[in-house]
Amino acid sequence: MPDGLRFVADTNVVVSRFVFQNSVPAQAFRYATSIGELLVSIETLEELESVLFRPKFDAYLTLGERLGFFNHLRTTAEWIESVAPISACRDPKDDKFLALALTGHADFILTGDQDLLVLHPFRGVDILSPRQYLDRQIS
Repeated sequence: MPDGLRFVADTNVVVSRFVFQNSVPAQAFRYATSIGELLVSIETLEELESVLFRPKFDAYLTLGERLGFFNHLRTTAEWIESVAPISACRDPKDDKFLALALTGHADFILTGDQDLLVLHPFRGVDILSPRQYLDRQIS
């Protein structure tokens, strides 16, 4: 894949990047952000915020670390506003990632969610697991 790609990462990939820094999703997210542009919307950031600040993560991260990471994403990612709604995924909660990818002209979605992966490709947007993404970078 060429440099300068635009991509969407689902919430679990982003959380894995921060909480489980040596995981495959974390590696894929770091690599993708090193060569491409992460796209976010109000809907994807709201979900990330609700997940990242759950008490179960208190054992892994301080509140300050979570706030810092969340604010870093908010300021470094490309905001896509006025995302056109889509209803295509068997899990309606995942439609926001498809909508963001299409509205933001993303090249791919990075996800481990089977509800999204079964749609690959979706209207010209690749939907890749973190392992698939990393394997494409190696070959």
